[in-house]
Amino acid sequence: MRLIYNLFIRLYGLGAMLSARFNPKAAQWVSGRQNQAGYLRQAANRSDNWLWFHASSLGEFEQGRPLIEAVKQQHPEYQVLLTFFSPSGFEVRKNYEHADCVAYLPADTPAHARAFVQQFRPKAAFFIKYEFWFNYIKVLHDEGIPLYFISARFRPSQHFFSFYGFWFRKQLGRVTHFFVQDKESTQLLHNNGITQATETGDTRFDRVAKLATTARHFPDIVQFKGNRKLIIAGSTWPPDEQLLSSLLIELTENWAMILAPHDVGAAHLSELSRSIPVQHQFYSRFDPEQPCKVLIIDSIGILSQLYQYAAFVYIGGGFGQSIHNIQEPVTFGCPVIFGPKYQKFSEAVDLIRLGGAFAVHNETELIHTAKKLMRDETYRKTCSSVCKNYVSAQTGATEKIMGYLRNNLFI
Repeated sequence: MRLIYNLFIRLYGLGAMLSARFNPKAAQWVSGRQNQAGYLRQAANRSDNWLWFHASSLGEFEQGRPLIEAVKQQHPEYQVLLTFFSPSGFEVRKNYEHADCVAYLPADTPAHARAFVQQFRPKAAFFIKYEFWFNYIKVLHDEGIPLYFISARFRPSQHFFSFYGFWFRKQLGRVTHFFVQDKESTQLLHNNGITQATETGDTRFDRVAKLATTARHFPDIVQFKGNRKLIIAGSTWPPDEQLLSSLLIELTENWAMILAPHDVGAAHLSELSRSIPVQHQFYSRFDPEQPCKVLIIDSIGILSQLYQYAAFVYIGGGFGQSIHNIQEPVTFGCPVIFGPKYQKFSEAVDLIRLGGAFAVHNETELIHTAKKLMRDETYRKTCSSVCKNYVSAQTGATEKIMGYLRNNLFI
């Protein structure tokens, strides 16, 4: 099976190289790895006291970030090596102030894994959520370097637990410890003979809880909002935007919407503008003197802080592969609506059950749910309390992990 896995890794790399000719993201993935050898060599020579954190992309980095910063604050004697698989994570966080070296993860071939680990000789490695690179896992195990998984979550449908999953389950046995999000993950691992697992929760809740107390003020948003209540539609895709255009027609004078699409490219923004049936403006060109029912956010990096102004939120992605992050709006006490593809996120499942979130399958359900939240303030406040209480109960994962590490690593 390892031969098949290694063949897949090489084919993936070849596919990326071929795609690089016409795909900018693939080009970054390839060139970033080709051009970093000298940088890695210089960085590795600066210290022999590294802790290695690896994230797939930006979302996983945000899950690991509270732990990185806790380690850096409490154990400044360590240098932090931060690697990314995806350009979308690396490009945004390549200058992250709490990391001493930020790089792309070299492709998971046996040679690359062995060379990379032996170059840095980390005291421990931390892989975030779903980053299962089996050659790196093997080398770390063979070298006696502890490997911890942070905010991992397991489901019976994953390949580890399928009829062909014996080899994959065996690799999990090489991991020193799993810090998992929920008791279902712990139980699933234990039932399959993997006992080195502890339920600690999702470290990202620690991050978003801090965000709610440090979010900056946005004067333009305050002017746009005025005396109205706001719906914020965040990380939307075209299927979401088609549904939302129908809701916009239903908005009364005391309601407005902020629309933050996932794609802020010029072509999509132009198409989105043409599809909106009410008066609207772009955030970068906002004129408070002009009437405006919808404000389109045409930049990135501020959405997570804008949720402080929302009465409730629609999160996109649920009519595609899966919903985007709902933790950020929930931490501000915003009830959340999203499409039907939400099952991979335990917080979405939990909040639907508790009454703080709502899954819709079509335009009719969206309008019905949104109207109820708009018209019944008591109901909306009850939903908001559910969200705030849920976040409060979920925080503390970082300290639980640090407690374990103080007894098993930092000794």
